[in-house]
Amino acid sequence: MAVSALAVMPQAVNILDAGSLLSAFGALGIAVVLFAETGLLIGFFLPGDSLLFTAGLLCVSGSHGAVHLSLPQVLVASVVGALLGAQTGYWIGRRGGRALLARSRSRKLGEGAARAEELLDRYGHAKAIVLARFVPVVRTVLNPLAGALNVPARVFTLWQALGGTVWTVGLVLGGYALGSSIPNVDRYLLPLIALIVIISLIPLVLEVRRSRSRRAASEASGAGSR
Repeated sequence: MAVSALAVMPQAVNILDAGSLLSAFGALGIAVVLFAETGLLIGFFLPGDSLLFTAGLLCVSGSHGAVHLSLPQVLVASVVGALLGAQTGYWIGRRGGRALLARSRSRKLGEGAARAEELLDRYGHAKAIVLARFVPVVRTVLNPLAGALNVPARVFTLWQALGGTVWTVGLVLGGYALGSSIPNVDRYLLPLIALIVIISLIPLVLEVRRSRSRRAASEASGAGSR
C-alpha cells in the first residue's frame, strides 16, 4: 500500500521551469502563472514567455514530451490568465497607489517600475501598455503603476486586452508552428526555452542602453552649458 501510494505521488514542481509546470498542471497552470505574473507583484520572476512558447510546442500531435496539451485550451487559458491578471494588477494599483510599489524591497521591481513609468511618459498610455507585455518584469509592474497613475480604466482595459492577446496568442502559435514544421523539436526543449528567454530580454537590454545613453547625453549637455 505504501509503495503504491508513493508511486502515484507527483514529483516536486519547479515553478521556474516551464516544462515542469506544464507537466504538473497543464493548461490550468498556464492561466494561474500568467495571472500571477501580470497581476501580482510577487509573480515577476515567473517564466511567462518560455511557458507560452513551450505550451505551443507541446500542443503538436505526436510530440515525444511527457505531456500533450490541447491548443484551444492553451489559447483560452493563456488569454484569460493574462487579461484577468493585468486587470487585477491595475485595480490593485488603483487602490494601493504608489505606496504599494514603494514598499517593495526588490531591486528588480524598482528598476521595472522606473522603466514602466518611462514607457508611459515616452510613448503614451496606449503604446506603453501594449509594449510592456513583451518586456519581462515591466509587464508585471506597469499594470499596478497604471492604476496608481490613474490611467483611465477604459483606456487601460482596451489596450491591455489587445497587447495581452497578441503576446499570448503570438508566442503559443509560434511554438506550435515550430513544433509542426520541425519533427521531434521537443527533444531540444531546453535550448529552445533558453533562446526564448534570451530573445525576451532583448527589449529590456535595449531600453536600458537607451536610458543610459539619454542620461549621459543629458549630463554632457548640462556640463557644457555651465
